[in-house]
Amino acid sequence: MNLLLDTHVVLWWLDDSPMLSEKTKTLIADPQNIVFISVAVIWEISIKQALGKLEIPDDFRRVLERQHFDFLDITPDHAYAVAALPPHHRDPFDRMLIAQAKVEGMHLLSHDRRMLLYDISVIEA
Repeated sequence: MNLLLDTHVVLWWLDDSPMLSEKTKTLIADPQNIVFISVAVIWEISIKQALGKLEIPDDFRRVLERQHFDFLDITPDHAYAVAALPPHHRDPFDRMLIAQAKVEGMHLLSHDRRMLLYDISVIEA
């Protein structure tokens, strides 16, 4: 199964947070699944860190690279797909994740129930 992680899911995974369900932890840890992190997630985390809204380790890049995640670049198809989405979300990072999940046929792991309003596969984290 191809999984795309929402930003908070990435952070909860790295922090071993109890906010992450056991089901989600099992899905992410399962070597049969391919787990993707969008470049949009790294971008969002970097912005929040720069604004002082989020503390991350100085070696955050290395921390991510030690995980079994694949990185998903933003393509023109992803960018164009954002325009076709209904306006359930105003957050540009979430909208990009939704578009990527739709274009790539991935399951989006998220705790954000608004994601369920879109025509994509969402697994509640």
